[in-house]
Amino acid sequence: AGMLERAGRHHFGPNFTINPADYRVLFLLLVYFYHDRQSAEEYGIDLEKGILLCGPVGCGKTTVMFLMRMFLVEVEQYTMVSTRDVGLEYQREGYAVIEKFSSRSFFFRQEDIRPKTYCFDDLGLESHHTFFGNDSKVMAEILLGRYPLAVHQRMKTHATTNLSAEELEAIYGNRVRSRMRELFNLIAFDPDTPDKRS
Repeated sequence: AGMLERAGRHHFGPNFTINPADYRVLFLLLVYFYHDRQSAEEYGIDLEKGILLCGPVGCGKTTVMFLMRMFLVEVEQYTMVSTRDVGLEYQREGYAVIEKFSSRSFFFRQEDIRPKTYCFDDLGLESHHTFFGNDSKVMAEILLGRYPLAVHQRMKTHATTNLSAEELEAIYGNRVRSRMRELFNLIAFDPDTPDKRS
């Protein structure tokens, strides 16, 4: 918690603190990101899957996932991207955006081809977007596109959400929810966690 607090104060100001009630969530994330296989097995964390970090509005999901990147080696790094921004990008550019975050989501460096890891922030809260009259549930298509790459190319996906599994299923459908079980470890803040922004 001390390292995270120091990083948080550096990025978010001197009043940043870690709430002791959040230690369990932070511990599970550190188990995952530091590949502590013994603890991962004990707590039911699959190190081959990504993280779906759930919790109420203002509990600090985005902040925590932002800070976790500070302690990762380059090959473990991920890019934070707002689902709202993905939707707006789709509205401007169409299907190429879905490809950008799924089938074309790779680094190409000389002979090294490596999948890109993204953390999609606020999953399920993106607006419904159209491109030249074509409706698309953009994030559903991206998650479905990343699934076979997770299986065959070890592509990882992380996300944050305020919504429950049932609410996500209502938005994306049963097929996407089923794929999400294969893509993600679920780590959740306590539902009674107060809004830290107030």
